[in-house]
Amino acid sequence: MSKKSFYVTTPIYYVNAEPHIGHAYTTVIADFLARWHRLAGYDSYFLTGTDEHGEKIAQAAQKAGEKPQEFVDRVSARFKEAWGKLCIEYDDFIRTTEPRHKKIVQEILQKVYDSGDIYYGEYEGYYCVGCERFLTEKELVEGRCSDHGMAPERRKEGNYFFRMEKYREWLRDYINEHPEFIRPEGYRNEVLSMLSEPIGDLSISRPRERVPWGIPLPWDKNHVTYVWFDALINYVSALGYPDSEKFERYWNCAWHLIGKDIIKPHAIFWPTMLKAAGIPIYKHLNVGGFLMGPDGRKMSKTLGNVVDPFDLSEKYGPDVVRYYLLSDVPYGQDASVGEQYLVARYNTDLANDLGNLLSRTITMIEKFSGGEIPAPGEKAGTDDELISMAESLPEKLEALIRRMELNAAIKEIWRFIGRANKYIDESMPWSLAKDPDKKERLNTVLYNLAEALRITAVHISPIMPNVPAKILEQLGAEDSSLSTWESVKKWGQLPAGLKVSRKGILFPRLEEAKKDEAAGVKQEAKAAQEAKPKVQEEPVNIITIEDFTKVQLRVAQVLEAERIKGADKLLKLQVKIGDERRQIVAGIAKHYAPEELVGKKIVVVANLKPAKLRGEESQGMLLAASNEEGLSLITVDRDIDSGARVK
Repeated sequence: MSKKSFYVTTPIYYVNAEPHIGHAYTTVIADFLARWHRLAGYDSYFLTGTDEHGEKIAQAAQKAGEKPQEFVDRVSARFKEAWGKLCIEYDDFIRTTEPRHKKIVQEILQKVYDSGDIYYGEYEGYYCVGCERFLTEKELVEGRCSDHGMAPERRKEGNYFFRMEKYREWLRDYINEHPEFIRPEGYRNEVLSMLSEPIGDLSISRPRERVPWGIPLPWDKNHVTYVWFDALINYVSALGYPDSEKFERYWNCAWHLIGKDIIKPHAIFWPTMLKAAGIPIYKHLNVGGFLMGPDGRKMSKTLGNVVDPFDLSEKYGPDVVRYYLLSDVPYGQDASVGEQYLVARYNTDLANDLGNLLSRTITMIEKFSGGEIPAPGEKAGTDDELISMAESLPEKLEALIRRMELNAAIKEIWRFIGRANKYIDESMPWSLAKDPDKKERLNTVLYNLAEALRITAVHISPIMPNVPAKILEQLGAEDSSLSTWESVKKWGQLPAGLKVSRKGILFPRLEEAKKDEAAGVKQEAKAAQEAKPKVQEEPVNIITIEDFTKVQLRVAQVLEAERIKGADKLLKLQVKIGDERRQIVAGIAKHYAPEELVGKKIVVVANLKPAKLRGEESQGMLLAASNEEGLSLITVDRDIDSGARVK
């Protein structure tokens, strides 16, 4: 049985400027889609590249003091370098100055010309150099181009025209008959609105004496091809149109990814060009929104709100940047992006959820099972929801991803991670470990957690390509058969007996803001003072009952504990207070080892204002007693639910 095919393209990026966050966002999405479809068993092909002809390029090269070919060679190389930093693995990178592309452009032009759909005429109108096309009166806002904010030039020249208006009604009917052709729906309606009235014919050449940097028309060497009638053809020229095996295999399932600023060329020029050339129409046009600065305004160096994805990649790693862009920005919508949003997403999803699940699971297998993943026993009721979620996840993800609901798909994966964390709290392996009669149940719980992590690693591989190997290495599950799509469709594929090995914290928590140095010194001094055992009786300060009732004391269960690097007196605890999970930093490291604390039920002050100690946020304070002999935590002597109020 042959594989289903999948073909995804980015726009080919115009090389008059350096790669930026908009380019990165679209390319990360394309890479994710290509990787996911390949994982899911599709014959997947991913194309990107650079658009290198036109008047803007010639002007940019002149400004840089370079010949056009030298200029485009240099800037195109920057795009390849940029994609390497974000772990982009394309199958082909096409440049419109390549001979393979020029040949196909001229063949398609000749074909359309021979059919009578290209004619010569004179045109006078408003020409925007930024858009590299004539604008209609309707497209001007207060006499300026709405995209570039500049007044267009008034030009009159003889050009060749493509009979685009001839295909307007056909295209309108095609879009109505194929509602999934343009996605999301709002952009489909926008295009239908454009097609509700005449669109005119398209000027597809420029006089060579004015714009020498382009592909000559095959029947008139005094004219070069208009940049859009050149650039759009890359999607088929890269596949070896018209008679290559790649074209036959991939073209009918093509997904184009674009930004909304180039919707008209892709949704109107391109389909009518294909129709005129007798080439089948692509499958989907997926339109992304604009990425704005953290202040919600369009990014500008003058405003100082530019977000550089490559700087972020250097600072946090490409996997984190990819996860942030894919999970935080709903596809098709405008969205603000910024480093503070990345850090918040990192701490919540990666450090707290996925990182803690891995750390807790490996720690408990080492502590309660001698470091080996145990064989599971019989299932219990609490296992069913976790297993059911795991086995239904592939089908859910396929449906969401095929509809381009990418951040919703990622939320489904994180719902499963959240369920696994909750499963730990429900099953309480630390309590099971105390009862020899519950050894089989303990083994089942530990196995299920390890299997949940393996399944998670497979599902996140298209999002964060470097992270899964780190998870699977800690599980001892490095056999490639454990990382396939088929292996996540049925629970229980992880072999028992694998040796786990802790390799450090996968996602160390990040500071959300730089703390003031003086404040930091003050906090550390306070922490040291709190950690110091009290050897003398302190005077008692009398308070009223009203004062005391303001303090909320609650029972908290310790889920995880670890030392804080560089702070020999502090431990960082993850605790459960009812249904809430919190982090508490306490100066008890000289009195308790981290592993002693997991599973203990302690008493904490639950309504204390959060504070930062050594850059870690503490969301409460635990209670302890001390004397000359040391320090002892206040615990409860009976089994009582976490979250219970201490009275």
